[in-house]
Parts: sequence; structure tokens; C-alpha cells
Amino acid sequence: MCGRYTLTQTEQIPDVFEVDEVRLPPRYNIAPSQTVPAVTLADHDTRQLGLYRWGLIPYWAKDEKIGFKMINARSETVASKSAFRNAFQKRRCLLPTDGYYEWRKQSDGKQPFLFRRKDRGLMAFAGLWERWRAPDGHQVLSCTIITTGPNPLSGQVHDRMPVILPHEEHGHWLDPEARSKELRALLVPYPAEEMEAVAVSREVNSPHNERPEIIEEVAVENPPRL
Repeated sequence: MCGRYTLTQTEQIPDVFEVDEVRLPPRYNIAPSQTVPAVTLADHDTRQLGLYRWGLIPYWAKDEKIGFKMINARSETVASKSAFRNAFQKRRCLLPTDGYYEWRKQSDGKQPFLFRRKDRGLMAFAGLWERWRAPDGHQVLSCTIITTGPNPLSGQVHDRMPVILPHEEHGHWLDPEARSKELRALLVPYPAEEMEAVAVSREVNSPHNERPEIIEEVAVENPPRL
């Protein structure tokens, strides 16, 4: 599962994701149902960055509250499950991030860990998006993050991790002509040797806490290590 993440290096988004310059505030504790940036393919094969509600609302849904249950899509069933099948075929996206949180149960409570690249660079979650129209006519753009099994580092804390796409596969993921078999082959764990995990403040446990200090490393016993 991926239920919280960061996007602090927003100034790097145009270069890494090949989109026009954007002005977004840094985010330290992004939570489900909040508005998040995602990169999609526009006309003439150009990329665009838009804002989406995190929690996918299938086009056929009768109530937008279903999105609270759709923050993640499992890689094993994303191509066949009715809530995601159509979006997997036609509406894929990249969600910029530079880290995500997972929690480990300890005797004194839940301890959050921030998983990120060792070079602290931007990453791309593999995502899907949808356009839903409410009965009153208003439109909601929403998205979900695809998850897969863990790599040896993330598996020390949780049995799932978000699909992180290498930079060279960004275009392939967005390609409307890409075949399902080829796309499913991308839904694998990110190399553990390129990642690190650091314990961070338990202030992260509340999505209301959103400030730079919460991602500073704290000392804990037995942190995840390769």
C-alpha cells in the first residue's frame, strides 16, 4: 500500500517529466483525497501536468465516495479489475514524488519510515486517472497509484510498495499504443540498492502536519538496511 508521500523538489518537475514550467508548493505529507499533480499525455504526444484528487473514481461510479477505497490499484489485478481496467488501457499517468512513507508497528506505537532514492532525486509512481461526472454535472479528475510486491528494503516494513518507474520508461508508460503485456512487465519493485529508508518524526502520522522538519531523520533501533 502507498498511503502517504512527499513531493518537495517541485522545481525539478519540468526537467524530469518534460512538462512546462510549473509553480507548486513543496509537500511533505501528501494524503489520500488531497489534490496531487500528475503527468499525462496530451494531444500531439506532448506531456502536460494537471491536478487530480488522490483516490480514483471510476467513470461508472454513482458516488464519488468510492474514491476513498481506490487510492491504490494492485499490479496483479489492475488490467482486469472493473474499477481500473478501462483506465489501465486508456488513462495512465505519472505521479511525481521524492519519497513515500510506510509504518512499522513497535511496542511504543507506529514508527514512520521515509523511503526514497539514495540520490534524493525525483521519482515517478505509475498511476491511472479518471474523469467522473457527478449527477449535478460537475466534473472530478481523480487518480490512483499502482502497487506491487516489495523489494528487499521496503519488505522489512511493509508487504507492498508503489510501482516506481525508471526515467527511461516514462514515455513507454504514457504511450497510448503500448500493449497490456508490455505495460504489466513494468509493474515490478524498484531496485532496492538504489533506495534508502530513514525513520522520521511521528508527526507524519497525522496528515495535518505538513512542514519540512517532519522528514528529518530520527534515531530508531533496527532501521531497514540491506
